[in-house]
Formats: sequence, C-alpha cells, structure tokens
Amino acid sequence: MTAKSFMFQGTGSNVGKSILVAGLCRAAKNRGIHVAPFKPQNMSNNAAVCPGGGEIGRAQALQARACGLTPQVDFNPVLLKPQSDKQSQVVVHGEVIGTQDARSFFGSERKNLLPDVLSSFQQLTESYELLLIEGAGSPAETNLREGDIANMGFAVAANVPVCLIADIDRGGAIASLVGTQAVLDKADQQRIKSFMINKFRGDPRLFDQGLVDIQRVTGWSQYGIVPWLPETRMLPEEDAVPLEEASAASKNNHIKVAAPMLSRIANFDDLDPLRLEPGVDVNFIPPGSPIPLDADAVILLGTKSALGDMQFIKAQGWDIDIKALARQGRTILGVCGGLQLLGHMLHDPNGADGNPGTETGLGLLDIQTSMQASKTLRQTNGIHLESGTAVAGYEIHVGKTEGADATRPFATTEFGPDGATNTSGTISGTYIHGLFTSDAFRTAWLSKLRSDHSASFNYEQTVEDALDQLAASLETHLNIDQLLADAEEKY
Repeated sequence: MTAKSFMFQGTGSNVGKSILVAGLCRAAKNRGIHVAPFKPQNMSNNAAVCPGGGEIGRAQALQARACGLTPQVDFNPVLLKPQSDKQSQVVVHGEVIGTQDARSFFGSERKNLLPDVLSSFQQLTESYELLLIEGAGSPAETNLREGDIANMGFAVAANVPVCLIADIDRGGAIASLVGTQAVLDKADQQRIKSFMINKFRGDPRLFDQGLVDIQRVTGWSQYGIVPWLPETRMLPEEDAVPLEEASAASKNNHIKVAAPMLSRIANFDDLDPLRLEPGVDVNFIPPGSPIPLDADAVILLGTKSALGDMQFIKAQGWDIDIKALARQGRTILGVCGGLQLLGHMLHDPNGADGNPGTETGLGLLDIQTSMQASKTLRQTNGIHLESGTAVAGYEIHVGKTEGADATRPFATTEFGPDGATNTSGTISGTYIHGLFTSDAFRTAWLSKLRSDHSASFNYEQTVEDALDQLAASLETHLNIDQLLADAEEKY
C-alpha cells in the first residue's frame, strides 16, 4: 500500500489547521478511507502519551481519534516543548533527545532531523491509503525557510501538494494568501495547489469576488469557504492563544473555576470537559489580572517549567490570591506541574525541567518535588480515593514528589499511590492528566463544590459527536472530492 497525501499549511498560526485536519480525517474515515494524520514538526506543551510509549502533540492525538486510530509517535515525529522564551525540549519519535536554544535549532540543528521525519512519513505511507498532513505556523516566514522541516521544506522533500488556509475572521485574508505566494520562491510556489477560507461569519456569497481575485492573482484553485462552526468549541484547542477567549463570563449560581494562565502552561485541555459542563464557568486568568476571590475552585494546570512558573506566579501576585482562597476553605487542585507548585520546595539542580535551581512553592501541601532526568510517560487508570470514582488519563512528568501529604494520596492507580491531599481535603494534587474526561469523577468533584450540581453529560460521546458534525459541515462547505483527487497527483 502506498498512501496518497496532502498537506495543509496556514497563512499564520491559529488559522484553524489542526481542527480542519481533524474534521477532514473524520470525513475521510466516514467515506471508508484508511486515513492517518501527520505533522512533521510541532511546537506545543500540550502533549499526549501514546499507548506504546512516547509523546506527541495533542492535536495529532485528536486527529488520530478522528481517524479511529490510537496515537503513535510517527504521527508527530518531532515535538518541541518550550521551557523558556529561548529554549525548548526536543522530542523525537516520542523520546526526549535534549534541549536546544531557538537560535541553534532554527539555525542549523533542525535540518538534521529531516531523516527522522521522512522515516516516519515513509512508514505511514506504507500502512495507510491517505495521509493528511498539517504544517506549523506559516511558510511565509522566509527567514526560517533554510533547513525547514515543518512546512515547505518537508513538502519539497516528501513531494506532496499543499493547500493554503487563511483565517478570514482575522481580516486581510486576500492579502495573506496573495502575500504568502509573493514571498515564496518558485519551487515552493509550485507546491501550493489550492486554498481555502476558514472561520467565515455571515453570507459567504459576499466573498465571491474575493475568491475570484485570489484565483486570478495566484492561479490556485479553491476548495471553498468554511463558516464559523459552533461544533469546534467542543474540541480541544492546542494553542494557548485562544485561552482568554475561551473564558466564560460568570453567571449567577454557576460554579466558578479559575485557572491562572501560567507562562509555560501545558495540557490546558485538561479543563475542556469542565468548560463544556452546564452550570460551570471556567475562567483562564491572564497575567496582570487577580484571581477572583469569589472563585469556588482554583486549578493549577501543568507547566513545562515548574520553577519558572512558580516565579511567574509570585510576580503576578497570584500566590497571595491562592493562599487567600485556601484560607477561606475553597478547593485548590493542582494537576501535574500544578501539584508540584502546591508544595514547599521545588528542586531542579540539573535543569531537567527548565533552568536549574531551587524555588519555594506555595506551601499549601506538605510535599516537595525533585526533578529527575528520566520522564514518566504512561497511560493511567485508578480510583479517586475521596469519591471512590474511577479516573483514567495519562502521566507525563519529570518530578518525584514526596512528603507527609503524599501519605494521603489523591488516587490509587495500577502503578501505586498518586498525588497528595491536605488533612482537610480542600487542597489536593495529582499527576493524572485527563481526570475530568471521566464523567463520574467530574460529577463527584463538582458536587463537592455545589451540592445541587446536576448529573454530568457524556464527554467522550460529545467529542465523537462534534467530530462527526465537523466532518458533515466540511462535506457541505468544501469540495472534498476535488481535494482527494488532487491528493492523487504526484510531482
């Protein structure tokens, strides 16, 4: 079997590539095509653990789910996980190979990873009928073109056609498409077969002349206009950019959950089930804003640099807000890095999780964490001890946490006790990501905050329904028949 393939690149970041590829994956699956996702290089602190070990971007895990597949490392062979403004952890085929400063990686090092990328791509082409490939950022960043493995560098090396996506909600869609073509060299221009418009609000016929103008200038064909689709809000976001937009306006009698937007926030999709829960308002608190003192609960999410984000928390004054809420007896939950932040001390002498050093934590749990070179990567099942409900998720961390409150675990798993809880049970932490996807646990946790909270919805079914609705919408608004025909062409 040799797969057909097609690549989707964007005129910029956050134009909707990940969600569109997920929808197209489900559309292809629903047509009976054996399809798989692929992203040569991703930069994200939202990672998923594969059943066979290793980690990939969570967007590729969602795309795999849309294909009816379990995640595997070949779907995203290179993953960059930013630890600071200038340094990232480099993950290749699911395993950490070291850290790189941005100048070194984008200057010369990444081109050395092209064989790893092409090796994964080749393996997938031998196993599937169709590969739908997602680029990263924009190919118009010509300063990053030399040695590129994420966009046109990969497309040229793998000999695949490209569709360019523009986000019209941002404005300037015509200029972004035409301008992208203008700055590319001839070889890269020839890779682009087509374009599509995403996130259109209103009557798409108003853009008829826009389509004509783009086609006239670029010579590209067009697959259609995707409207603003409400079902996309039911699916996980990979990029932290929309988090403030995702925050809910607080309503009377709703449970209020606050989540500080840490500088290296990771796996923030842990809160997606809560964000969709009726009667619950999830507010991501941006830097410079206080944590509301009427919050029913604060959730500290994961971080790619626990020491760095502990310093960030103090700089925002959030440590004062969190301790004030703790004194009021409000619920404080830390997930992964958030668990580590709740302890007395964070030790990272060798810089396993960012810059080396030691930092005092919030001191709300009697624990301390030492960072270790080896990373724990595994899918996890267990029982939440307080409620007796089942939890299922994954672990992805480098820290080892010990202390008196760890003798009161948050959960028991097949690997042993997990997390820690204070004596009153109001403050707790866990290393298990994905807790709130478990409907029974989510209902029990919310019922503790508000005894009159009604029964939960089925989160997993909601995601499946959203993927099917997204696929159906794309079938309506895009010329998928032509897209699949174009994927057959070889250069």
